[in-house]
Amino acid sequence: MKTFLSTARPLGRVVAGFGLALTLAVGTTALTAGAAHAQSVGSGSLSFNGDPGDYISQGQQHDYSTSAKDRLTVYSNEDRSAVSVSVNGYQGNWWSLDLAAPTGEQLHTGTYTGATRAPFKGAGPGLEISGDGRGCNTLTGSFTVSNLVFGPHGYLQTLDASYEQHCEGGAEALRGEVHITNPVAPAELNLGLGIAVQGTASSLNGKATVHGTVTCNKPVQVAVAGLVTQVKNRVLIRGSYATSVGCTPGAPVAWSATADPTGTTPFQRGKVEVTAQATTTDPDYGVNVTASQTTAVDLSRTGK
Repeated sequence: MKTFLSTARPLGRVVAGFGLALTLAVGTTALTAGAAHAQSVGSGSLSFNGDPGDYISQGQQHDYSTSAKDRLTVYSNEDRSAVSVSVNGYQGNWWSLDLAAPTGEQLHTGTYTGATRAPFKGAGPGLEISGDGRGCNTLTGSFTVSNLVFGPHGYLQTLDASYEQHCEGGAEALRGEVHITNPVAPAELNLGLGIAVQGTASSLNGKATVHGTVTCNKPVQVAVAGLVTQVKNRVLIRGSYATSVGCTPGAPVAWSATADPTGTTPFQRGKVEVTAQATTTDPDYGVNVTASQTTAVDLSRTGK
């Protein structure tokens, strides 16, 4: 099962606020565009209530949880500076919560005071809960992170936090909690690459064939590409190659590829320099993984 959905959080829901003739951009996010990972929450809840007169909660209790068939999604930055939680309620409600560390810091356990609206927070901490067509133009508040466990690449394993928000500088408060538990973070992809020290040079077409192996700890499709370079009688002979191979955990998987010389001089028997780069995507984290190697290879002549 893939952990990340590899999508950025939706932006720019527009609602009317406080019965006035103005609009709010609700559902914006404190996460950096292109840096946010999305995870479906395995087990979690988001709840809040508010004082009479609080615009967001309407003075009512709101409770959402995966056990009640509400769908929770968590978004987190790879640098661990911010976390956002969205709720798509079973009854059609939608809400979002943003928690952000001060600029240049990672989120950690502890209490953050002096928080302002997350997408426009400046240097301090950020907070925002909005949804169902309601949001604050400006806000102040605080939040306490009591438990926080990250995995690689911003994977969020555990989050327990409480928060308090005041819209437009008002005394009325919204107070709530969020609890998220996901499976232990999957291991990162380990990719290995090897180049065999023996290859062949064809006497028929002048091409060089090189080969090697790749290793992995997850099943992935690996692209292998590189360059073969040879100098003979002061002539530079060079050609590129590319291939693809399915890698499965366990024993090394063989790859083979043929380089076509770019000029009129064929590859010949003898030493060549072979560079290779293996590239794939970690299926759990959606990040590119590469392995590179440069090796001296001895080409033998073949009539094929």
